[in-house]
Amino acid sequence: MKHNASRRQVLQGAIAIAIVVGFDLVNREWVTSASAASEFESLPPLDGILYTDATTRNAAADDFGHLVRRYPTALLKPGSVEDVVRIVRFARSHKLKVAARGQAHSTYGQSQVEAGIVIDMGTLNTIHSIDTQRAEVDAGLLWSQLLQSSLERQLTPPVLTDYIELSVGGTLAVGGIGGTSHRYGVQVDNVLSLQVVTGLGNLETCSRTQNRDLFEAVLAGLGQCGIIVRATVRLVPAAQNSRVFLLFYNELAALTGDQRLLIAQKRFDYVEGQVVADASGGWRYLLEAASFYTPPNKPNNNSLLAGLSYSQGTEQIEDKSYFDFANRLAPTVAFLKENGAWFYPHPWLDLFVPATVVDRFVGEIVSGLTLSDTGQGPVLLYPVPTDRLTLPLFRVPDEAVVFLFAILRTAPPDASAIAKMLADNRTFFERNRSLDGYRYPIDAVPFSQADWKQHFHPVWGKLVSAKRRYDPDNLLTPGQGIF
Repeated sequence: MKHNASRRQVLQGAIAIAIVVGFDLVNREWVTSASAASEFESLPPLDGILYTDATTRNAAADDFGHLVRRYPTALLKPGSVEDVVRIVRFARSHKLKVAARGQAHSTYGQSQVEAGIVIDMGTLNTIHSIDTQRAEVDAGLLWSQLLQSSLERQLTPPVLTDYIELSVGGTLAVGGIGGTSHRYGVQVDNVLSLQVVTGLGNLETCSRTQNRDLFEAVLAGLGQCGIIVRATVRLVPAAQNSRVFLLFYNELAALTGDQRLLIAQKRFDYVEGQVVADASGGWRYLLEAASFYTPPNKPNNNSLLAGLSYSQGTEQIEDKSYFDFANRLAPTVAFLKENGAWFYPHPWLDLFVPATVVDRFVGEIVSGLTLSDTGQGPVLLYPVPTDRLTLPLFRVPDEAVVFLFAILRTAPPDASAIAKMLADNRTFFERNRSLDGYRYPIDAVPFSQADWKQHFHPVWGKLVSAKRRYDPDNLLTPGQGIF
């Protein structure tokens, strides 16, 4: 076997990273220039860097949830799309699992891999083109970066997640829901085409008209059939400003009733909801809605609020720039990082609840919920009409309207508290499933393969078929535990 001795010496901080030259098939370990074995399989030339040092691997064994740790043998920072192709082919040859990692904002090890290779997509972050209807971007680009560039042309992605410091490829692998989803669906519904590296190590282009089965297997496909390396996403005209309305309710049914009304009428551009702590104890409910506008046109407050059932006199109304509204979580995130809570465990729960049972289901949970159960994390509740959802693997209840109910828990670094939150998550999931609800799989709910089969029914066969075709060796994204 040929030895590839042309690898670069890399310094990370003050630590010298040994040059990786290949893989020892007998001992199942990487070979470096400092510890060359007599026989090994040479690593293909890379434009980026393959790291095998303990510090880098330890960081890649964690995610935002801080609940699951899986230690890879290496982490690739690709210098090109071709690097992703090369490393997937190399991994396949040597039976190594592979997981793509965006911002690692998963909460239960979804982007981790034990004894395999993590691909840090953050180094692939180029905007290749923007025109009046679309942007072609690398998968590692952050939505905030795309938004800043598109706003220079008075354009915006139709749907943004509440936290916009997430990668394009990361959210497209799961769905990508936001407050404008009642108008535009989720982010995967606004993708025009993709470039994907399959588990076979092939670079494929796919869309609704080209390789449609791959397109539909990758979008909201949880990384099972391919790694998104580039996406062409839809853009729409952007307003300059947002008028933001915070409306408070004493009764859950009043909030959900108004939410149904508003999404049916499309009265606001953005509609979301929260369960918020009441100063006197207990909970009350908040409708967050926004109307986007460009002066001299301005929203008519009376028309927007007409007929709504919020508690009169409690409303808060504020004008912000469009970007500041999209980026409104930035000060909160900075505060959480400063006080350390950002780095605590996050046993999140995200459920899609059928509208016909949402008041009963959420009401029962909230009645027993305390601030210690949430760690003072937000509790979200917002509506989505399912006729806006077009991708088969994005699973929601079979009703005209569904509600995302999310308890974004922050846990103390205490094993018993974490175990209780995870157990509660599983209990709430099962209760929702018995009502024909679904899980939004970005959260921390222990899941078996039988659970996954039920989750994807009746499209389970479609996913299995795509997996056999595009990742027959079950190489990709093992952290999901689907196959």
